[in-house]
Amino acid sequence: MSGTQLAHGSLTSLAAALTLLTTGCAERSDGAQTAADACRADGGWSAEKRAEWLRPAVSFPDEAAAEGAAVVIGSHTGEPLCEPIAVQVQFWEATATRAGTDLRSVLRIRLTTDGGRSRTIGFPAGLSPEERDDCVGVLMAAYAGAPLTQTELPTAAARLTPASTTADTPFGTTRVAAQRLLPPTTACSTPGEPTPNPWGSDHP
Repeated sequence: MSGTQLAHGSLTSLAAALTLLTTGCAERSDGAQTAADACRADGGWSAEKRAEWLRPAVSFPDEAAAEGAAVVIGSHTGEPLCEPIAVQVQFWEATATRAGTDLRSVLRIRLTTDGGRSRTIGFPAGLSPEERDDCVGVLMAAYAGAPLTQTELPTAAARLTPASTTADTPFGTTRVAAQRLLPPTTACSTPGEPTPNPWGSDHP
């Protein structure tokens, strides 16, 4: 082999090595791992695929042991993503009344994750276990992508009770990776209606 051929081969090898360093990961077009330190390609994933990937990384600590932690976006068991994805963690105040349930969004936090490290999110002010009233619950959800649209927002199927579950607060989308409802422990009382005047409106 001539010196020119050797030099050309060395330059080709060097260019390939620089390409790997520049991209930061090695991947095939199907997203499969091609090296020990490879990342997972997520370009072109659908909203449902992103939710599927995010779902096992989301957890809701037990209130008694959470010490203020409401939602944890943990590290993923598989290889990290080549490009982090946007994740929204959102909280709704769920107030039970005799007429039904009032769901009000109180906090939404945007973060990014590639599955490489954990992130912990605490309860919004006033909604921690120590601060909530008996008639107020909390709905929490984690989902990938942009904030929920009007048609994707959760609805309360019926008046929430201590026995209510997440099935009673359905979302209008499949891109929610995980959700949890901490239901109220009782229903709020509504203001009583004035007692009718038995003598009619003209009598004091």
